[in-house]
Amino acid sequence: MEHLLHSVTLDVDSCVGCTHCIQHCPTQAIRVRGGKATILSERCIDCGECIRVCPHHAKHARHDTLDALKNYEYTIALPAPALFGQFQRLDDIDVVLSGLLKLGFDQVFEVSRAAEIISDATRKLMADGALEKPVISSACPVVVRLIQIRFPNLCRHVLPLKSPMEVAAALARQRTMAQTGLAPEKIGVFFISPCPAKVTDVRFPIEYSHSQVDGVLAISDIYPRLVHEMNHLDAVKPLLHSGVLGVSWSFIGGEAAGLLNDNYLSADGIQNVIKVLEELEDDKLSDLDFIELNACAGGCVGGVFTAENGYVARARIKRLQKDLPVSCNRAEDVGSLSSLQWEQPLRENPALRLAGTVTDAMQLMQQAEALFADLPQLDCGSCGAPTCRALAEDVVLGLASIDDCLLRLRGK
Repeated sequence: MEHLLHSVTLDVDSCVGCTHCIQHCPTQAIRVRGGKATILSERCIDCGECIRVCPHHAKHARHDTLDALKNYEYTIALPAPALFGQFQRLDDIDVVLSGLLKLGFDQVFEVSRAAEIISDATRKLMADGALEKPVISSACPVVVRLIQIRFPNLCRHVLPLKSPMEVAAALARQRTMAQTGLAPEKIGVFFISPCPAKVTDVRFPIEYSHSQVDGVLAISDIYPRLVHEMNHLDAVKPLLHSGVLGVSWSFIGGEAAGLLNDNYLSADGIQNVIKVLEELEDDKLSDLDFIELNACAGGCVGGVFTAENGYVARARIKRLQKDLPVSCNRAEDVGSLSSLQWEQPLRENPALRLAGTVTDAMQLMQQAEALFADLPQLDCGSCGAPTCRALAEDVVLGLASIDDCLLRLRGK
């Protein structure tokens, strides 16, 4: 299942069975058994934390390659705004967009255009009182999946709008079909991503049936070839159709600033995100209008698919913004707001439940608590589980033995 569902994967040959990954996974989706790590597919949210912390480079993320462009008659690049901060001495975003055309794409449609549309739609929905406050941004698929698994009571607060990636893909495909007369299956739409979670989001969208994106390319993978093409351009074409608000979505605080509302909170980094969600669940942040959360440090510029330090990339993007208009796109560009909304409400993912029914889950929880009381409660990870409580739950589920606790076994 792990191979089919997720971008993040394990290289068993490189894994030495250390506990770095299990200690950092926000959904306790990793165990070490038989000297090797195992990713629990139903819990994984593709945040990439295990990729960041693994000292043996045993975790990787799958993505498409430029060879996939050969499968289509016409191809469209959807660059994430984080891409614009990857290059030294860049003073014109159109150089990047022109470089993508020379790389082999027939058209470029910036995701920052769709970001401005989503910002405008969010402003309208909030002004109409149609959203339960505080509204939680839905742009980061890691955060959305985290809420589904660990904070299901907050699902009703998540902004029910499609991501800028998805909106950009739909708009680009529709306009290309109208311009070229090509059938939709002959048009390949590729998102250039800073984040492995977007790979999973395209394969298995959260709250709509089918993604308009045909493939996801990693920024770090295309970066060398793109730099080469940018350095050998014959001409720079005026392709940019977005402004400061859209490009700002690349770093933390950018989306919230686009709402033109000062009553918001922004947090980045998965552990900080968890702390904010815990406070929100405890009803400590009810006075806010909007909460922007991004799993990567610094925002999308800090994703594991990027080629540059996220904070350096953010500084570069801020310099690029100085000559841009405030915004170039509005919700009216797509017609009705309904076309931007999810097809169904966000629902809980019961991956952390011990059983399918409440009664059975409570019984297993009581058994796990009794086992937990007999453990040293040091959360050392030597048993292969991230915490003593997680080991106790694994034991009652038949996935581990209480004797996997080396400290307890030594004390017998």
